[in-house]
Amino acid sequence: MSAVKTSPARDDAPFAFSEESLAEARRILAKYPENRARSAILPLLDLAQRQHGWVSQSVVEAVAEITGAAPIRVWEVATFYTMYNKAPIGRHHVEICTNLPCWLRGSDEILRAARDVFGVGFGQTSEDGAATVSSAECLGACVNAPMVQIGDDYYEDLDYDSAHALFTAIKEGQPVKAGSQIGRQCSAPEGGPTTLTTDPGTAEGGRWIAPDSPAAGGSAPGTA
Repeated sequence: MSAVKTSPARDDAPFAFSEESLAEARRILAKYPENRARSAILPLLDLAQRQHGWVSQSVVEAVAEITGAAPIRVWEVATFYTMYNKAPIGRHHVEICTNLPCWLRGSDEILRAARDVFGVGFGQTSEDGAATVSSAECLGACVNAPMVQIGDDYYEDLDYDSAHALFTAIKEGQPVKAGSQIGRQCSAPEGGPTTLTTDPGTAEGGRWIAPDSPAAGGSAPGTA
């Protein structure tokens, strides 16, 4: 979770769901009983933030209207969860984990790299609007510390040099590879397996592929 500013910023710009977002909003609402539309406030705020970049007063009013909730009820949800941005942010939201495991593994160096590339520290947005840098509490990838979250992606096993290269790439609009930056398989030991006697398989697109599975070129169970 990010420690970015939580007090709402003033914004007079109107917000309306785009046709694509409105279609997705209807799919979200269809998951709930008609008299429980307010249960969709969380995903609808996320949907609106992905379109608008942050949760403004006009976003709150749009979510309130589509769910039949009072705007204050939507604000209560938005201000409780830190993943909703209550102020405008840069094109990239760089959340640096500063919890104990990441700090012990060098998160201060990751912040130093962010300062060197973007020229800002925690709670600030770079002058060119490329990035907002935030401090985050545990993001759940402690074994691959230190790490950062940028948008929906995790970047793990960082040090100053790899973080500097990562931040430079996103600032310049270059493609970057998510996940471990040292080639680690998921959360395996850095030096490879230490207790397994057989190949555990490989990580492919977020899925774990067993060596004998059809996806890995092997035969499916019971077909050999």
